[in-house]
Amino acid sequence: MKNGSFLRLVPALAVSLLASLAAGCSSDPVFVRGSEVEGLDDPPMSTGIDKRDMEQLLHENMKHLLASPLAKTWADAGDDPTLAIFPMLNETSQHIDSQLQAVLSDAETFMVNSQLVTVVSRERQNQMIAEVERQHGGQFDPNHAAQYGRQLGAKYYMTGKVYTSDERTAGGRRVQYFMFMQVIETETSAVRWQNKAAFTKALINQD
Repeated sequence: MKNGSFLRLVPALAVSLLASLAAGCSSDPVFVRGSEVEGLDDPPMSTGIDKRDMEQLLHENMKHLLASPLAKTWADAGDDPTLAIFPMLNETSQHIDSQLQAVLSDAETFMVNSQLVTVVSRERQNQMIAEVERQHGGQFDPNHAAQYGRQLGAKYYMTGKVYTSDERTAGGRRVQYFMFMQVIETETSAVRWQNKAAFTKALINQD
């Protein structure tokens, strides 16, 4: 991709602002909101995963869930089974815990608004996990997810992970990101739904 092609993807105002800062044209730092500079949130600043990437991956998974046989079962039954949403594992080399927490909040909101299930509150969930894992620092253990679900009275629980595939060459770098999610039936441990959403970021050297 040529530089001109890339720059055309970025609105002129954002380009001008970022260029002036990079060139040191201003003695004082300039802080802006994405809502104030059209397109500022659009171009990636690195090959690392960011908020927009997380939202895209979650949206793809939730769209797949709504179209799944499991969602149809929930809708046909009309009994709003209880669902717990457990933490997602970070299997990348990046520090994305805060982004993952935001993803969990978005997933919770999405499932509540779907009106297909009754979602266990995160506060109650965190309290119960801390009690179960008191001797181990109160941290979530994915191996105990079914136990958490039973103690919460949840018929199903949602879990998942984020991981990457990283390729480097003399010409640049390509990173593929994956968000894998599942809904598991608590009593039987049967996987009732799962999906993997993915996207790619690349850095192409221009030399």
